[in-house]
Amino acid sequence: MNEIGSLLKATRESSGISVNEVSNDLDIKDVIIENIEDGKIGAFKDIFILKEYIENYAKYLGLNERNILNKFNEYLFEYTSKIPVKEIEKAVLEQTKEQKAENKVISPYTRKPTKHNKYFYIVIYIIIFILIILTIFWSVKQITIDSKNATIISYVK
Repeated sequence: MNEIGSLLKATRESSGISVNEVSNDLDIKDVIIENIEDGKIGAFKDIFILKEYIENYAKYLGLNERNILNKFNEYLFEYTSKIPVKEIEKAVLEQTKEQKAENKVISPYTRKPTKHNKYFYIVIYIIIFILIILTIFWSVKQITIDSKNATIISYVK
């Protein structure tokens, strides 16, 4: 990137054009032009916008923008190809695991039963206990109501 920046800077200076003139003509901030000429790729968030700036700047200076963009692409390839192989292999393994999980066919006959945690069973036992208590309470109440009715009927006779 430094080579591209210094080529652009040298061409601009040999043409006698100032950074302000380039900035005004291309409608690009002075700081961006200076960062491009200094080779500061970290100052840009989007590589595609940086490529567009470089292409427009090279056209403006009368340089072959295709050659400059090819040099920039080679630089990007070298810059991004320094990712460790272990990290690439790890990412590929994670991606294949995700694909296998998505492509897995599950039959109701071969599917493993789901395991519930202990709280699920505790809640089920509490609900059953409450239902039993309510049933007993209702039964006792029905017996007492029936016995009162029977007593009232026996007094009437």
